[in-house]
Amino acid sequence: MPLVVRSSRFMGFTAEGERVLEWARRIVGDVRAMRADVGTIKRGLTGLLRIAAIPTALATIAELTTPFRARHPHVRFSIVSCTSEEVLARLENLEVDAGVTYLDNEPIGRARMIPLYHERYMLLTASEAPLGDRDRVTWAEIGQIPLCLLTPDMQNRRIIDRLLRNAGVEPEPTLESNSIVVLVSHVQTGRWACVLPEKLAQIFGLTARLRAIPIVAPEEVHQIGLVLANRDPLSPLATALAYEAGLLNASQR
Repeated sequence: MPLVVRSSRFMGFTAEGERVLEWARRIVGDVRAMRADVGTIKRGLTGLLRIAAIPTALATIAELTTPFRARHPHVRFSIVSCTSEEVLARLENLEVDAGVTYLDNEPIGRARMIPLYHERYMLLTASEAPLGDRDRVTWAEIGQIPLCLLTPDMQNRRIIDRLLRNAGVEPEPTLESNSIVVLVSHVQTGRWACVLPEKLAQIFGLTARLRAIPIVAPEEVHQIGLVLANRDPLSPLATALAYEAGLLNASQR
C-alpha cells in the first residue's frame, strides 16, 4: 500500500503512512529503551539525556539536572531552547527524551505530564525607568512603555499579547528577540523594559537599579511541567528524570 504522497517530490504521508510512522516511532523508542535498560544492569545509568525547554523555563532546568547528576554521575546532558510547539515535535520524533513547557495554556496532546512550578509574571526594568519606582503595576500601564519581548512564535509572547489586549492595549514592542539574554541586556541600559516569569527574573541578579515588579490586574499564573513520551515502559533515563521531577513537584507544595 502507498505510504507517501508524492509527485516529483515528497508531499506528505497517506493515512496508512501516518499509522506506520506512529508504529515505527514506538518500535525505535522501545529498542532504544531496551538497550539502555539492559546496559543499566551492568554499568548503572549512563548515556546522554536530551531535554528541550521553552526559553522562560531554561533557568529552572538546573533544579532537575543537578540532583539527577548527583544520583547518576555518569549521565551527560544536552539542553536546547525551543518553542513550545518544537518541544512537543522533538519529543514525538524521538529527538529528545523529555521537554519542559507549559501544561495548561495550549494543547499538549498525548504526552505524559509532571507539574514542576507555577509561572508568574514580573516587569523587569531599571529603577530610573518609567514605572521603575512602583511596588506593582497593571497590564494596562505596561502597555504604555517601551517593551522588548520574545518573538510571536513563543507561547510566552502569545500569553503576554493576550493580557495586553484584554487590558485594552495593542502589543507593539519596540524590540523582539528569541533570546532572553538579548532582552535583559537591553533592560540593563535603563531605556527598556520586558516582562519575564518571576523565577527567570530572579536569575539575573536583581539590584537596587534592576527591579522585578509584580504585575497585577489581573495576576496571571500558568503551570510549567515536564513532558515525556506517552509510551510504556519509558527509557531508564526518562524514568529517572520523571523521578526527579516528582521530587521537585512535591517540594513546591
